[in-house]
Amino acid sequence: MKIAILSDFHLGYERFREDAYRQAEEALNKASQTADAIIIPGDIFDNRTPKPDVLAEAINLFRGLSKKEWGAQVVEFLGEGQHYTKTPIIAIPGTHERRAQDVMDPVDLLGLTGLIVDVSNATAMLEKSGEKVAIVGIGGIADERFREIVLKINPRPVDGAFSVFMFHESVYELLPFNESFIKLEELPKDFDLYVCGHIHSRLESSVHGKRLLIPGSTVLTQLKSGEQEKKGFYVYDTLTGKYEFIEIDSRRFVVLEIGLDGHDSAHAVELIESGIKGMLGSDMPIIRVVLEGKQKSGDMEMELSGLPKRYEGRALVEISKSGIDISRIGEANLGLATKTFENMSVKDYGIGVFIEKLKDKNVNFGRISPIELLDILSSEPNKDKAVEKALNELAA
Repeated sequence: MKIAILSDFHLGYERFREDAYRQAEEALNKASQTADAIIIPGDIFDNRTPKPDVLAEAINLFRGLSKKEWGAQVVEFLGEGQHYTKTPIIAIPGTHERRAQDVMDPVDLLGLTGLIVDVSNATAMLEKSGEKVAIVGIGGIADERFREIVLKINPRPVDGAFSVFMFHESVYELLPFNESFIKLEELPKDFDLYVCGHIHSRLESSVHGKRLLIPGSTVLTQLKSGEQEKKGFYVYDTLTGKYEFIEIDSRRFVVLEIGLDGHDSAHAVELIESGIKGMLGSDMPIIRVVLEGKQKSGDMEMELSGLPKRYEGRALVEISKSGIDISRIGEANLGLATKTFENMSVKDYGIGVFIEKLKDKNVNFGRISPIELLDILSSEPNKDKAVEKALNELAA
């Protein structure tokens, strides 16, 4: 059986919303023509409460696929939830869709429509010509709770089936800066294939002697150097163990590094503009200009502020200043200044800082996790009600 592995569509991402939809559409269409089944390890949506028009976009993407004659079909579902289709499109929610426990997320809604099968803490059994493939999933949860959930649920492969473990989390060996991240050796054993979302760059590794595949996102979001590669998805053949990466037509993204040492402001601006012009093309690329070092003299703030506007319609230009005096910033921001979080989003880093601050205050969480507490505080528009709900949960 050929399984397409697509991840992190981030539908509704405001900055590149058209790209997010168009590139997810191309990836899904190509995958449906190439594979017998599709699995999606999280972050179909960019927001845990997407707007109705974003939900409509997702429904449109999957509706056509539900009418296709697939090589495989869902023949069994094991878990607490329910499934309403035999169409072999299997998904879990990611960290962007994560909500408090027992609160429905947008991936749940897609499952209720019968357009996908949500395998959060569940197993979907696929079959094609007598071959069985089991997809076992755990949806995206707070990093500090994932280890606990894995031990509690104890996901196991299915006897007589090629078994895939699908999750959406930070992994310590790939993001080695937080001990709360699960380590590869702590992932459940004896699966034939491991599939992870969350990280937006394409990565391959091994878990317990088996392949771990991370396809990366189908759309640019973080504008990091690792995202300069072409976007796409994996197709894995369960019979041969071979796999390939299939590219999609994603917007070109380039990082332009400019050293300021020894240059006055006028010369520095000339270097920047020359670099930008050399990267222009008919595809209207995204160009991230990274400034390093210290300029010799002059102030180029005014010139830099006008650059994105000057290239409007030809490129999307972003200016980044990495020459930060880290002695002036707090320890919590040191990672941002020294670029140690290359594969981590600002949102996830912010959540980590929030959790560390709560730990410093010796907050007793009771039955609620830090991420669920953050969800309560951020989803309730009335500040007093939000605090009241949070305190009630902490006291429970």
